[in-house]
Amino acid sequence: MNRETRQERRERRQRKRRERMPQHGKSLARVYRDAILKRLKGKTKSE
Repeated sequence: MNRETRQERRERRQRKRRERMPQHGKSLARVYRDAILKRLKGKTKSE
């Protein structure tokens, strides 16, 4: 019986997860940045 180590199973799971993840362009970085800036602006108003 072929026994694989915990590390090997973990790597195989992570590889599958990475393949499933959609490939992002630079537009996603802009979305994240805008969201952070919006959150920061909101905090300054409430304080």
